[in-house]
Amino acid sequence: MINHALLDNVAHKDVRIITTRSARYGDNIASISVFPSEFRRVQAEYPIVFREDASEGHFEPVALLGLEGGENLFLEDETWNARYVPLMIQRQPFLIGFQQHTEGGVPVREAVIHIDMDSPRISESEGEAVFLEHGGISPYLEHVTAALKAINEGHKYNRGFSDALVQYELLEPFTLEVGLNDGNKFKLMGFHTIHEEKLNALDGDALASLHSNGYLEHIYMTMASIANFSVLIQKKNERL
Repeated sequence: MINHALLDNVAHKDVRIITTRSARYGDNIASISVFPSEFRRVQAEYPIVFREDASEGHFEPVALLGLEGGENLFLEDETWNARYVPLMIQRQPFLIGFQQHTEGGVPVREAVIHIDMDSPRISESEGEAVFLEHGGISPYLEHVTAALKAINEGHKYNRGFSDALVQYELLEPFTLEVGLNDGNKFKLMGFHTIHEEKLNALDGDALASLHSNGYLEHIYMTMASIANFSVLIQKKNERL
């Protein structure tokens, strides 16, 4: 059962958050959603590919952390061995919720912060304080709030980004066949990447449209990130 609660400086005054990165806190995942506002830092560490969300009818960019389910090759003991941790990881165990109220007779939908009270990261004895002694928000919560704001805005941006990629037929499915040092082989499937030939064939008007919305820059960052597949394969071999 989901146990999400509206964050409150009275009810949660003693809550602390364990920020250690470890499988026991749910960090053993092979992919995570990312947003164009963080692409510059994500593409320096992880491959960025696209996953189709059939229920929503669009594609979302994800960073690959491993090559098979439940595998995060950047986790070593209780350390995340990369220079940048994606926003969707940084924000845990907090999430965005919405409240509706009326202003001047007009319904207004307001984003608010919720906390997953069943998260193993929650403690009252260790970790980062959420609230200060007299009720103010801590620097840690300020950081989480900024991350949640970027995520909220990123979801909206990703929809337009996805629509543009589909409009210009710039996504293609791919299969990565990997041969490991121990002789085992496996295939990575189920993701899409940028169709470079179709991108290179776009006319000036299409390129101008992509550029004006900021999409062209993010397309090239996605393409550059593919070089990081070699990093994943190297890490996989080191663990054999």
